[in-house]
Amino acid sequence: MSSKPLVIVGTGLAGYNLAREWRKLDSSTPLLLISADDGRSYSKPMLSTGFAKNKQADELVMADVGAMAEQLNAEIRTHTPVTRIEPDAKRLWLGAEAIDYRDLVLALGADPIALDIPGDAADHVYAINDLEDYARFRAAIDGKQRVLLMGAGLIGCEFANDLTSGGLQVSVVAPCDQVMPGLIQPQAAEAVQHALQALGVAFHLGPVVSRLSRDGAALRAELSDGTVLACDAVVSAVGLRPRTQLAAAAGLTLGRGIAVDRQLQSSAAHIYALGDCAEVAGLNLQYVMPLMSCARALAKTLAGEPTAVSYGPMPVVVKTPACPLVVSPPPAGSAGQWSVEGEAPDLRILCKDASGALLGFNLTGGCVSERMALNKSLPAVLA
Repeated sequence: MSSKPLVIVGTGLAGYNLAREWRKLDSSTPLLLISADDGRSYSKPMLSTGFAKNKQADELVMADVGAMAEQLNAEIRTHTPVTRIEPDAKRLWLGAEAIDYRDLVLALGADPIALDIPGDAADHVYAINDLEDYARFRAAIDGKQRVLLMGAGLIGCEFANDLTSGGLQVSVVAPCDQVMPGLIQPQAAEAVQHALQALGVAFHLGPVVSRLSRDGAALRAELSDGTVLACDAVVSAVGLRPRTQLAAAAGLTLGRGIAVDRQLQSSAAHIYALGDCAEVAGLNLQYVMPLMSCARALAKTLAGEPTAVSYGPMPVVVKTPACPLVVSPPPAGSAGQWSVEGEAPDLRILCKDASGALLGFNLTGGCVSERMALNKSLPAVLA
């Protein structure tokens, strides 16, 4: 038995779930997890439901790093950056410290896309991508009221719903003509937007924030269409970019993320990747269901049973309680026709191919209850 450890870089959902699955199969091989933050275990999707529940950051924590180390029979290094990987030597570096690994798994996550906005208030723009981000934003908005939210995609809509339900006044600014463009059909987008507007969210779709300036104790946001909005803080939810810098420096093949095959192996032997940082057989799916499928498959591979990951139907449940929404996009490159049934907010929007086979759906309002029945007719995302 090798005395070299399995090393997992990252202690988010991907890193910790892989460690749990692997420990079910291998209880004795040394395990080292390396975290850039404090290593506390929490569920990232809860970041966009915390305000409505009036949860402080500490209340979203499921286990501290000591409990996780004990649970996983692992060493966990916190606030520790990995500075270099040497694939040929099976070695990574933590500053001046070298660690030889048996296998290395990169579960690095993704970084918020940062916008370069003119003005003197860039330090009042917050991206809520992890627990520490959430804590910083809660502290910044304490006692204040008005939030400008940049981005009307899935995460932007979830935060708009959550922050408004938590008592804040939210204005959404995004350069698109509907919410969640590219993900849902216009009729579903209209239903979600109307429900959020009824909750109190103000939408400015089309323009972008062209300048952000301090205005006394508040902020002044100038939009590209000439509109001026007063706010107390800005949340950026314009998308995520897989963290690939470490892999690139090590010479690993990249696509949108770290390119891996269906056994989650990168272009270098004994180096794997999963989660938001990984592009699995050409797919970079930044959702929980594919992450869990990858964790189970990779755990088997690392335990000596090479296992290819497969994705069955993977509908996405969008956390917009004002208008419940479940989305299953058609497979990339498939040709289908959309049909709309029902009346907003209860819409059944189906995509079928020429033979009538179901390819995807958008379900809103009361129709979300049909998800499980429709799932049985959907094609696999990665068979």
